[in-house]
Amino acid sequence: MSEIKTFGIIGVGVIGAGWAARALAHGLKVVAWDPAPDAEKRLRAGVENAWPALQKVGLFEGASLDNLSFASSLEEMASQADFIQESAPERLELKTKIHADLDAAARPDVIIASSTSGLLPTDFQKEAKHPERILVGHPFNPVYLLPLCEVLGGEKTSDDNIKRAMEFYETISMYSLKVRNEIEGFLSDRLQEALWRENLHMINDGVATPKEMDDAIIYGPGLRWAFMGVNKTFTLAGGDAGMRHFMEQFGPALELPWTKLKGPEFTDKLVDAMVDGTAEFTENTTIKKLEQMRDDCLIAIMNALRNFKEGAGELVHKNEARRIKAVQEFQKWEKGTEIGAPLSLYQNQCLPEWVDYNSHMTEAAYLTAMGWATDALFRFIGDDEAYRDSGLSFYTVETHINYYQECSTGDQLRYETQLLGLDEKRMHIFHTMYHATTGEKLATAEQMLLHVDMKASAACPIREDVYEALQAIWEVHKDMDAPREKGRVMQIKKKS
Repeated sequence: MSEIKTFGIIGVGVIGAGWAARALAHGLKVVAWDPAPDAEKRLRAGVENAWPALQKVGLFEGASLDNLSFASSLEEMASQADFIQESAPERLELKTKIHADLDAAARPDVIIASSTSGLLPTDFQKEAKHPERILVGHPFNPVYLLPLCEVLGGEKTSDDNIKRAMEFYETISMYSLKVRNEIEGFLSDRLQEALWRENLHMINDGVATPKEMDDAIIYGPGLRWAFMGVNKTFTLAGGDAGMRHFMEQFGPALELPWTKLKGPEFTDKLVDAMVDGTAEFTENTTIKKLEQMRDDCLIAIMNALRNFKEGAGELVHKNEARRIKAVQEFQKWEKGTEIGAPLSLYQNQCLPEWVDYNSHMTEAAYLTAMGWATDALFRFIGDDEAYRDSGLSFYTVETHINYYQECSTGDQLRYETQLLGLDEKRMHIFHTMYHATTGEKLATAEQMLLHVDMKASAACPIREDVYEALQAIWEVHKDMDAPREKGRVMQIKKKS
């Protein structure tokens, strides 16, 4: 679908603006129209709000907000577009008329797709002269980030246009999921609707609160659903025997009043359909390998959520702090505390997201790990959340890393920390990372940190109590041998 250069949009609400942002990020020109008097202003505001997220994901060649234009009429937009996405309100009569108008104004080869959440494309085709190019391309909010696009045609939609539409959506980084039959709500929304209705029943009956129902998803099945849907999840629940065992064991529960939604009749035909349909999940692998993949994905998702302290990520964040506290030789420095030489304050494990395609920890991940070791030192000397909330912090101004041995997902790591230098505004530290099981030295990091008043954006003296803790460490560490990596200069030595 490389011939598509201009993406046409009608309806610039949340969904339409999302389509515009995605198309612009992929280097397309976007021409939009909406009859609302403030439509252009709302569209540009929506796209601009989405742009930072798209920059984080990565923009394609030619991506620019300057490629967005607003037409004066439906006809003007349709005459310029190579592909049209309709995102008007969910009213059948309105959508049918819009599709007829678009059909009359657009070139005959231009696909007209609807973002409808559940209406059927056959109904949109009734007044069109070229119904073969009218179909549904149903996205999910936020359209500019979520990749799923359900694609289905009506009675008169050509197979070629369904194929062309799916190929186009894939060029803008979407996952085209073909819906085999016209059915209200399509696939994903029917699943969401079933969950939503059961959710309302539980709240209405006083069984749970809205937060409790959300927590039931956030901390459990929601994490799995991100990478394995209902069917693959329950295939693994059947153990080595897979789906057939699961159906035999739990299928009769369909007759139990577990939900307000009546289940289908439990028959051999249903069992065979489930078994045959999920066979692809285990065809070239084993349940054990799938379980390992599932575990790695779950860990990666929970660690990603850690940065936002949301859902399971909040638990990961709290557990990380607990682990730091549990393995610190000292909880926090106080007068009279014995100082280790070097300090042993932190240990962790190599996380899945730290590992590259060679199955080894990446260079950048070593820096992240060393940063966490530095954070353990901060907590020891009294530089904690309250300290940073007061406007004071240490900023790293220089780092030298040496890599010695590889490590992989799950390897246990421990760190030793040595203070190499100290004055009123700076500290010079050195971390050594070891494999906690074998004792091998994996890497070292030498860092210079500057104490900063964040409100003034300037260096400032270290607060007295924190400086006192650092001085106590320095009194012990100043007599230690300097590591051989200290001050190392990178160079290719000439042969004498």
